[in-house]
Amino acid sequence: MQNLTAFLRYHADRRPDAPALLWGDVRISYADLQDRALRLAGWLQQQGVGEGDVVALVMKNSPAFLELTFAVSHLGAVLLPVNYRLAAEEIAYITGHAGAVLVLADAELAPLAAGIAAPVVTVTAAMQSDMRELAGSDTPPAAMRRRRPEDLFRLMYTSGTTDRPKGVMHAYSNLYWKCMDHIVDLQLGRDDTLCVVGPLYHVGAFDLPGIAVLWVGGCITLLRDYTPEAVLRTIERHRATGIWMPPVMTNGILNCPDRHRWDVSSLKWCVAGGDRTPESRIREFTEVFANARYVDAYGLTETCAADTMMEAGREIEKIGSVGRAVAHVEVEIRDDGGETLAPGMEGEICLRGAKVTKGYWKDPERTAASFWPDDWFRTGDVGYLDRDGFLYLTDRKKDMIISGGENIASSEVERVVYQLPQVSEVAVVGRPDAKWGERPVAVVVLKAGTHLDPADFEVHCRAHLAGFKVPKELHVVDALPRNPSGKVLKRVLREQFREPV
Repeated sequence: MQNLTAFLRYHADRRPDAPALLWGDVRISYADLQDRALRLAGWLQQQGVGEGDVVALVMKNSPAFLELTFAVSHLGAVLLPVNYRLAAEEIAYITGHAGAVLVLADAELAPLAAGIAAPVVTVTAAMQSDMRELAGSDTPPAAMRRRRPEDLFRLMYTSGTTDRPKGVMHAYSNLYWKCMDHIVDLQLGRDDTLCVVGPLYHVGAFDLPGIAVLWVGGCITLLRDYTPEAVLRTIERHRATGIWMPPVMTNGILNCPDRHRWDVSSLKWCVAGGDRTPESRIREFTEVFANARYVDAYGLTETCAADTMMEAGREIEKIGSVGRAVAHVEVEIRDDGGETLAPGMEGEICLRGAKVTKGYWKDPERTAASFWPDDWFRTGDVGYLDRDGFLYLTDRKKDMIISGGENIASSEVERVVYQLPQVSEVAVVGRPDAKWGERPVAVVVLKAGTHLDPADFEVHCRAHLAGFKVPKELHVVDALPRNPSGKVLKRVLREQFREPV
């Protein structure tokens, strides 16, 4: 019996009044969340949703999102959380490609659902706090449709670059092995309260560790939107013990003028996501959150997030690393021919384990291209393992700059630029060059009230980098383009500097 409502029932039977979800002033117990989910499942069943049907959510964070997640699972249907920051045409493609039979969209996001072929139900503000506003409190609960480990739980579409988004298939076994690994690594228990501020359509918010905290009887305090003040206030108010934040959110908190106003002593850990975190950011974090450790991690949508995590007590010793593999994941570094590389040698990061997807929805060609014949998943990321098995990221294959035949890892250049006290954020990309093929370009966001002289910038870089790695251009911008998970959209910057010099 794999359905998500199984562990709701377990805790509702034993600790019915224990809080499962906090939403502003609303406190939702395990017994209440179970009732909401089962009655909503009954309503979905009345709409014709059955076993294996795909139900799409175009929704921001709210109790309704989680109620629907459990209700869809209870019926044996398949969840399709959709990135609401996409264009209407992209959302129409994703829901159509997935074969969604029903779409639920927040009222404020309804225009994005205009081109969707499937029936669309609008979720009002009142429904966002309690979906019984839609289903009715007297709707009979639906019976559970039991799932097997290999059955499909969720489809998640990854961001496309030059091609259409890919639908990652997550089976129940992927999700549950992920939960077990994160429970072990983060030592989750019923006394934990997880602050969820990232969008639930993303694996960082939903899976890192996400609903794993409900597996063990803990609590989620949920925010609809991100502001640094809202996060700090929520940690203080609900005594949150853990949080996942992409670097852009962490950076916002560290730059918040009032960051010391709130009592955040309850926080035990913050899991990082997105880009490799600069060392200065980790050190600044510990100044604000004195009792918390910064858990750098590495993972993908294809693996339900966090395949490696930094171990407690080794953050300084292994600073710059994203940790070692979690219990049920293997990590190897391979060359372009699929040969395993020795410690210290850079190559493609490859993963194998119970939480790795079996492939992409309706796309056997891209599925086959993403795996070596011995079932190792090819991430497309570049890195190396040290002799202790700690993983270090150096770049994404597509972000490698090749200048005069020499490979330049953009992350290496970024690490040096981050050493400048004026720099808040930096991204280094390649620009076409008639002589060298590509030339490195640095795009930086400065800290408020600072100035960076181009000549000083060049002197600093030449003191720490080979000449061919020194950025040939410096561009100061107000903000870097990022996707909702916080990753810098380097393809946008490359397009901006597409014209050769």
